[in-house]
Amino acid sequence: MLRAVFFDFGGVILSSPFEAFNHYEAANGLPHNFIRSVNTVNHHENAWAKLERSDISPAQFDQLFADESEALGHRIPGADILALLHGEIRPEMVRALDVIKQSGLVLACLTNNVLTEQAVATDPAERERQDEMRAVLARFDAVIESSKVGVRKPEPRFYEIACETVNVQPDECVFLDDLGINLKPAAAMGMLTIKVAGAEQALTELSGVLGFSLA
Repeated sequence: MLRAVFFDFGGVILSSPFEAFNHYEAANGLPHNFIRSVNTVNHHENAWAKLERSDISPAQFDQLFADESEALGHRIPGADILALLHGEIRPEMVRALDVIKQSGLVLACLTNNVLTEQAVATDPAERERQDEMRAVLARFDAVIESSKVGVRKPEPRFYEIACETVNVQPDECVFLDDLGINLKPAAAMGMLTIKVAGAEQALTELSGVLGFSLA
């Protein structure tokens, strides 16, 4: 019996940063998907993994990512990558969160993220964006962040922490993520998993699993 729905944030609730990566690559004469290829090399211990676990600072990431990308043929400052991470909220996903919440199921957000200085926004548009993000995150019963717990997807301990936090067993959960590598360990633990290719596809599959409409 399902008791909880776990959502990734970037690429699921938000549009994928991969789109921004591709725009950056095109604008700078880089091979398509080059940035993603850098992140797949030594993916448990590279600059990206270390930053998401808070093992290094953003300033250290800036240098380390530049070194790693240069070793693969194109030097990219890590600071440029961090500036590309802001996705757009998918309103249909937010509506689905509200429906799920009303059904009585537990909601948790499982996100690989980085610690940043959260300055008070002076630009009205950015302030509005920050408020919208906080409102979305407030819908979850728990938010499990790699930068705070010190482990990251796809490390099995990350999923264990999520289950422990909301007091459920893996086989009582369905988990949505846009990366297959993050879904494999969850499935091995007994979770139902949905790979998100787009909002409509994901919500159709999730509706089928839950047995009610998320429209």
